[in-house]
Amino acid sequence: MILVCGEALVDVFVGDPESPAATALPAEIVAGGSPFNVALGLARLGAPAAFLGGLSGDRFGELLRGILSREGVDLSLAPVKANPTTMSIVARGADGQPRYAFYGADAADRVFATADLPAVLVDDVRCITMGSYTLAVEPVGEAYLALAEREAGRRVISIDPNLRPSIIGDLDRWATRFDRFAATASIVKASDEDIAIAYGGRLAVAEAAARWQAAGAGLVVVTCGAQGAIAFPRAGEPLEVPGRSVAVVDTVGAGDTFHAALLANLDATGSLTPDRLAPLSRDRLGEALTYAAAAAAITCSRRGADLPRAAEVAAVLAPKERP
Repeated sequence: MILVCGEALVDVFVGDPESPAATALPAEIVAGGSPFNVALGLARLGAPAAFLGGLSGDRFGELLRGILSREGVDLSLAPVKANPTTMSIVARGADGQPRYAFYGADAADRVFATADLPAVLVDDVRCITMGSYTLAVEPVGEAYLALAEREAGRRVISIDPNLRPSIIGDLDRWATRFDRFAATASIVKASDEDIAIAYGGRLAVAEAAARWQAAGAGLVVVTCGAQGAIAFPRAGEPLEVPGRSVAVVDTVGAGDTFHAALLANLDATGSLTPDRLAPLSRDRLGEALTYAAAAAAITCSRRGADLPRAAEVAAVLAPKERP
């Protein structure tokens, strides 16, 4: 089982006004949040998943719990909180990329605390993954750090910074805290955009990977949008895989899909344990990255974070018959 830690929220997608004189904006409410998407993606790809995080008892929280439950995600470690569900307002910028504004002070995902952590995890938990703003706000950030430090070495720990600068505030403080998370990490999955934001353009992708590995991280994987992804093993040369050509509808959820698919593929091939991940061959790593890139491309071809199922990824990767 893969245990997913972090936020589950609702995205409010705001459209353009119907006319220059409009006094209202069209909007659609959709379940979301980076770790929520990862849990959903794992389940759809056939990897047993559980969610560890605060979920509200409000109407939006019911929606989130209902979706995760229907997809087969275990919610036995997700306490119901009286606090409200975080809302993320999503609107496209002039460049077509999503822009986010968060409303979540004292929300259910942020008030998850160390006392909410399970005292012991069952042996079936092979991997713990966490990320996004719940690494940087309190008390939930301290709780997840305590869990990562407690379980490091015994299980694969996979971290995705998935930066939200409007929430985390002081980036220097974030960078120092993230080094502590990196020290526990078997895998750090990040985007080139995360790195540019986190270090103000001062560190190149390879330099950021080196910083995290100096802190103690194992494998670092950086996604680079349409250009694909690059992996930095602790030993050996970096490994690049190209992106897949696809008619992009939007990129919402693409990074979460990549992360989920990477872990699901490693799990399906028996590689998602600390002793097997570290010496992973370049061929096996390349296969996992290719699988993740294919899954992410499918999400980019659809509106919103509509993560693919295993059969869809298999169809994309199947050898094409010659006419």
